[in-house]
Amino acid sequence: MNRIQKKLQEDKKLLSIYFTAGYPEINDTVSIIEDLEKNGVDMIEIGLPFSDPLADGPTIQESSTQALRNGMTTNLLFEQLKDIRKSVSIPLIIMGYFNPVLQYGVEAFCKKCQEIGIDGLILPDLPVDVYAEEYKDIFEAYGLINVFLITPQTSNERIHYIDSVSAGFIYMVSSASTTGAKSGFGDEQTDYFKRIADLNLKNPQIVGFGISNNDTFTQATTYAKGAIIGSAFIKHITNDGKQEISKFTKTVLGL
Repeated sequence: MNRIQKKLQEDKKLLSIYFTAGYPEINDTVSIIEDLEKNGVDMIEIGLPFSDPLADGPTIQESSTQALRNGMTTNLLFEQLKDIRKSVSIPLIIMGYFNPVLQYGVEAFCKKCQEIGIDGLILPDLPVDVYAEEYKDIFEAYGLINVFLITPQTSNERIHYIDSVSAGFIYMVSSASTTGAKSGFGDEQTDYFKRIADLNLKNPQIVGFGISNNDTFTQATTYAKGAIIGSAFIKHITNDGKQEISKFTKTVLGL
């Protein structure tokens, strides 16, 4: 069983953190992952920076731009992570865009992920139909879970199809906007969270976009298995430094 699937079976609400590899400094990737695990994070999404990030808000875009300036590449990320399983046991997911994966070679990329202990991929611009027809067998051959996004605009029919193709969790985008922290969720988002919960999908849902503190984490996980924080964490390490990770996670978890 994949580490993601094992983690999803735990009787708790899950906190997943996204950060951009190679940010703030080029060699911060491994130490940030290790510190996040030590401070109670359940899963980590490692952002592979890309020059044209369509779904990302300004905070993640800026971190990606800086990471690329720092010299982050796909090859360098794999090199940095080659011994990560000697110190980290929680699920690790690479999140990025499909272009760098295609350039690297889809099978070669998946093989490398398996070698270093990556558990899954989130590629927002890889359509589920294309994945199912062309790449699903490759991902599964290397033990990788591919995570798909849904939004409030995604039809129930499409959601059921995504659920049928998925084998981990569904990334439930909280609103039809780019990434970024919000002050809270309104009735529209709460109704959406409940609507998806009522579909009784086989894969649990984890909410992303707009989670920034204990209030939004609690709201998001009322109907879902967990929540993902990206922009708020990147802002935190930008402003307070990566030495203060414990302060951030404790605040989010209400500890």
